[in-house]
Amino acid sequence: MNTALLIIDMQRDFLDPGGYAAAAGLDVAALRRPLPAIRRLLERARRLRLPVVHTREGHRPDLSDCPPAKLARSRAAGAEIGSAGPLGRLLVRGEAGHDIVAELYPRAGEAVVDKPGYGAFHGTALEAILDNQGVERLLIAGVTTEVCVHSTLREATDRGYRCILVGDACGSGHPELHRAALAMVALEGGIFGTVMTTDQVLDLLDKETAA
Repeated sequence: MNTALLIIDMQRDFLDPGGYAAAAGLDVAALRRPLPAIRRLLERARRLRLPVVHTREGHRPDLSDCPPAKLARSRAAGAEIGSAGPLGRLLVRGEAGHDIVAELYPRAGEAVVDKPGYGAFHGTALEAILDNQGVERLLIAGVTTEVCVHSTLREATDRGYRCILVGDACGSGHPELHRAALAMVALEGGIFGTVMTTDQVLDLLDKETAA
């Protein structure tokens, strides 16, 4: 089955102490926790020449694609989108904080999808990128488990992709919500796909490669 690795929002704005997440009071250390697991997945995907897609959440410099409700929520959280921070304007495309962390930096040929919302399909070319490469199954990792990762998982399921959510390769500033988001996937016999660990995914890929 044609498989792609989809890495959600591993950006400095979420993982760096000077970024958006820290300004909003989230636990950056917890958000960074899945980095080693994602790195393992990325290395294996590259070795197997699987399609890799990185996403980045952020907005145009004029904030014309940022809904007023989202802007107001960020202001109430103390991390107003577009305001100045140590890494540049928060969640604004082209700023240092918007870019992907060095540990997972995309290589030439790996797609980078800039998204204005939480789900990676909304307002982007992600579906076309995947379909043009014949992708049928997604390995999904990144942050945050309960927001952008889960939004993307649900969008992908509605579009007919088979999804594997790599639990230890996802991160959240709220452990209880991380656990709940993983548990939701298994409802009704796997309504949103399957939850696996990084080790299980790597074993699966090894078996499929050897077959």
